[in-house]
Amino acid sequence: MQRLADRMGLRTEPVIFFASAVCTAMFVLALVIAPEPIGDAFAAGRAWIVTNLGWFFILGVNVWLGFLVWAAMSRHGHIRLGPRDSRPDYTNLSWFTMLFAGGIGTVLMFWGVAEPISHFATPPLPGVEPFSEQAARDAISIATYHLALHTWTIFALPGLAFAYFINRYDLPVRVSSVFYPLLKEGIHGPWGKAIDIASVLGTLFGVAVSLGLGSSQIASGLSALFGWEAGVPLKVGILAVLTGVAVVSIVAGLDKGVKLLSNLNIGMAVGLMIFVLIFGSTLFLLRGMVETFGLYLGNLPRLAFWNDMLADTNPGNDDWSWQGGWTVFYWAWTVTWSPFIGLFVARISRGRTIREFVFGVLLAPSLFTLIWFSIFGWQAMEIDGIGTAARAALGEEAGKLSAAVAESVPLAMFAFFENFPLADLVQGIAVLVVAIFFATSSDSASLVVDMLCTGSAKPGPVRQRVFWGVSEGLVAAMLLVLAGDLGLTALQQVITVVGLPIFCLVFAMIPSLIRGFRIEEIDHVSVGKRPGLSDL
Repeated sequence: MQRLADRMGLRTEPVIFFASAVCTAMFVLALVIAPEPIGDAFAAGRAWIVTNLGWFFILGVNVWLGFLVWAAMSRHGHIRLGPRDSRPDYTNLSWFTMLFAGGIGTVLMFWGVAEPISHFATPPLPGVEPFSEQAARDAISIATYHLALHTWTIFALPGLAFAYFINRYDLPVRVSSVFYPLLKEGIHGPWGKAIDIASVLGTLFGVAVSLGLGSSQIASGLSALFGWEAGVPLKVGILAVLTGVAVVSIVAGLDKGVKLLSNLNIGMAVGLMIFVLIFGSTLFLLRGMVETFGLYLGNLPRLAFWNDMLADTNPGNDDWSWQGGWTVFYWAWTVTWSPFIGLFVARISRGRTIREFVFGVLLAPSLFTLIWFSIFGWQAMEIDGIGTAARAALGEEAGKLSAAVAESVPLAMFAFFENFPLADLVQGIAVLVVAIFFATSSDSASLVVDMLCTGSAKPGPVRQRVFWGVSEGLVAAMLLVLAGDLGLTALQQVITVVGLPIFCLVFAMIPSLIRGFRIEEIDHVSVGKRPGLSDL
């Protein structure tokens, strides 16, 4: 295999690269040959997982969050993620924008209006009237629970593991390096390669699902602007454009391409948020911003451990009620991103202490998420009508936004902006923001997948990086074709099945980190010299 890699001008670990490429090609071919059996298999797998292992996903993320807080607050929080005299490569502002754009910006643009409105119209908690004031409070609480601390916990745990073992011990830039305390030199053998191949495939599918959702949202935006049919051909065409933009950024590299797109996009997203705050119900939203923090903190313990244990099951597919389609889907989807986001975060966090890393990665994006939902979520629900009196005063206008979201989730953000001045212009800007967010995610993922294959933070040959960018777009296109009109449902099925083994892999990072922490020479003030690999 090494000879073949040399002939192709690649600089990679041939087993990881070619095995991942062949598995990806086989999956795409299977989708072309037998889309219905593949779709049925993923549907059955997802139903079994959410019914029987949904509790495992919910409990697991809470365990991870507890471990991260312990690591940061303990004496190990002084450990620097790199050599003892290392310092951060990026300013706090650039670090945050790269974290946000690479990690969750895509998700907030997609669900910022859609999730609160969905829970507002169809409350998941028992005994709550739709469109009531309590439904509004619950909707904001659930949306922020899904996309604040817990989402960033799923990114932060692998990020910390990668930053510790790769930056501090100079091990290869691969997921298998995290398991050095458990596998020792076995990380270079079959077990290590299997872990890295699974991580590459999980990343590809996770990003492919996100690209599929992004192209659906952009297609809905273009449909709202120009009346185009938001069908599969348009979505695939958008996907081709997004992949092209990502490839250009991939060629430019991390410091130029990704950093530039991240800074540009976060500025545009903040601009949209300020626009809504100014031209929406400003006083109401400012009050809502304060109340959202209280709702989040007050309801977080209950929601974090809410397992929907009394929900009725559907005998037709053995599915698990509401949480199977929301919480478990979120955690499974997010964890497929975790190898790529974790390595990306580790790469841009070199030189920071564990305490800086944990609290920075958990708190800064979570704070932005709370503000985002405070503005978009509350404004959307007010437009729709909160409570009986408000809906009566709105007359026929009441419920229009929730009806549009029920008909098409990707249309939510654009239906929302129809209620503001300069609607066409703002919708056009929103389309651009979504497109750049998804292109940023694609190019970040491609660079990280390339690192997983080369084992080095230095970028591989251009052709190698471009191959992974194109592969992500191709898998996303095939998933869209397979999904057809079912769209989001099919994507949820694929990602839930793919997410389970990645979730187990991330869980196993905790004992590796504990083993690493135990051999450090630490007192309450300083960290001694770095231990040797033999000590692990």
